[in-house]
Amino acid sequence: MTIELKPSQPQIEQTPGAIAQGLQGNIGLTSLFLAILALSFAAIFIRLSERELGPVATIFNRFWVATVILGLGKVFETLRERHSHDSLLQKQHYTVSDLVLLLVMSCFFSGTLITWAWSLTQTSVANSNLLHNVTPLFTTLMGWLFLSQSFDARFLIGMVVAISGSILIGLGDLHLASDNFTGDSLALLSAVFSAANLLTVEKLRAKFSATTILLWCSFFGAVLTFPIVLLTEDVLFPYSWAGWLTIIAQALICQVLGQSLQAYNLKGFSSGFVAVFLLLDPVITAILAWIIFAERLTPLNWLAFSVVLAGIYLAKSSQGAEKVTPLGS
Repeated sequence: MTIELKPSQPQIEQTPGAIAQGLQGNIGLTSLFLAILALSFAAIFIRLSERELGPVATIFNRFWVATVILGLGKVFETLRERHSHDSLLQKQHYTVSDLVLLLVMSCFFSGTLITWAWSLTQTSVANSNLLHNVTPLFTTLMGWLFLSQSFDARFLIGMVVAISGSILIGLGDLHLASDNFTGDSLALLSAVFSAANLLTVEKLRAKFSATTILLWCSFFGAVLTFPIVLLTEDVLFPYSWAGWLTIIAQALICQVLGQSLQAYNLKGFSSGFVAVFLLLDPVITAILAWIIFAERLTPLNWLAFSVVLAGIYLAKSSQGAEKVTPLGS
């Protein structure tokens, strides 16, 4: 089996519409970078939360706190629109297929977070992040198999280059041992769930706003993980102020801000490109550790950062990165 390659497109003179589209693309890249910056704190918050909670309880609390924040935002938006004379608010109509797709998306996202959080208790952070970062491979493959998506050679080369760079980042800390097998397998499974989640959100963005998708995702996620916590773990809520602050920060920064911006950009960029762009996560995390904790960065690390950026540039300049639809909500 082969992935369909798109033929190279001839150069054409830029029109005002093309310039506007390029400007939108730059705005989208900026907001996508902010999303990755917010999401790069996820592993840190999860590890801090797991001082008091199990992996599933950590994710459950992230979901219900995010649901409260997003729900209050929706209530405020509705009240504001009702008191506005030029209200543009339209009622959202949900079909059965919409609700099923929202539930499936929530299952994928919950699976991503639970398996990743679980893997962090069974293997090293380096192993977990490295295996989770193969998400672009699964996103591209599943998009081709199930959604008839196609990618040109430039995009595929950029994806491989970016993944190679992300592997180089954690290569020095990689631990190959039989007792890491469970954690490593869970991290790889989280990459599969993450790819499926990106593709599902991309489909939902054709109809729903990013905040609506995240509200349903957080709500369904809390409902799905609540019985799992009760059956598998002893502690449901944090028992210290530090624990609660970690959960609130995780919900606000990673779920509300990071995931909302990521979902927003799935209207303008393909899920495959967003997955490749997510490979900036280990780059940002390593640089933050260098700035905040004075952790040493080797020449190999800097080379790896350059390789990731080169791969993202190649993928971005391909035909498979941006969609023709605008980046509006």
